[in-house]
Amino acid sequence: MEEKNKILFVCMGNICRSPTAEGAFRSIVDNNNRSQNFDIDSAGTHAYHIGNSPDQRAQKAAIDNGVDLSSQRARQVHESDFYYYDYIIAMDSDNLERLKSICPEESHSKFELMLDYSKEYPGASVPDPYYEGKFDEVFKMVQSACLSFFESIEKKTNIH
Repeated sequence: MEEKNKILFVCMGNICRSPTAEGAFRSIVDNNNRSQNFDIDSAGTHAYHIGNSPDQRAQKAAIDNGVDLSSQRARQVHESDFYYYDYIIAMDSDNLERLKSICPEESHSKFELMLDYSKEYPGASVPDPYYEGKFDEVFKMVQSACLSFFESIEKKTNIH
């Protein structure tokens, strides 16, 4: 049995952006019949929404794009995540910096910004739709970046 690619998507509260990324990435993986090669989850850097479902507006944007987020529940990043996950993908630079500041020295996780995988928005942060409401736009940004991320892992690991 080959090693799984373990991926954790992270935003602040784990109810909008990171569940969207988890759902979009899982959908891409499933559509490519590669679920056996991946362990995918999402979490928040803050404990605001632990146990809650993703925001209804995020769920609607995802469903409109054929992705179901309804089974996800918010959780906070835990110290063990830094030892378990190969990739910890932050939705924005603030959460990326927070993750780096709480990461144990012995961790081998690779930290990256979600939109560094985007052809259109490299280096940018995924805007938080919680207050601004741009859920459809955020879904499309994240899905595009997730597709590029998936392709980069395929190239690195030869999981065709």
